[in-house]
Amino acid sequence: MAAYGDAGLGLLGDPMRRAIFEMLARRPSSVGDLAEQLPISRPAVSQHLKALKDGGLVVAHARGTRRIYRLDPQGVAALRGWLEGVWEHALTDFHKYAEQTVADDGVAPVADDDHSTRGTP
Repeated sequence: MAAYGDAGLGLLGDPMRRAIFEMLARRPSSVGDLAEQLPISRPAVSQHLKALKDGGLVVAHARGTRRIYRLDPQGVAALRGWLEGVWEHALTDFHKYAEQTVADDGVAPVADDDHSTRGTP
C-alpha cells in the first residue's frame, strides 16, 4: 500500500495533473472539456490523463467518439486509505510528544470534562 500511496502522491505533485484530478472530482469530462478550462493543450491534457489512468486514479469510457474520464473510486479509496494511515501515525506521534512535553514540564493535563480547573461551573 505504501508504494501505491507514493505513486499516487507523485502523480498529484504536478500542478496541472492535480488541477485535472480536482476537476474530475467535480464531474466526469472529456479531454476537450478539460483543455477548455486549463492553460495547456489537448495533447498535454491527454498526457496527464494517461499518467493518472496508468496510476490507477482515473478511468475512461467511450461516449460516441469521445472518451469521458472520471476518478476511479477504487484508486482514490486506496490513496485515501494510505493518507489516513499516515495521518493517524502523525496524530499518534503528536499525542506522544504532547504527553512527554507535559510530563517534562511537570504540568498535569486537564481532562475535557474537568470544568473545575477552568473556572466554569
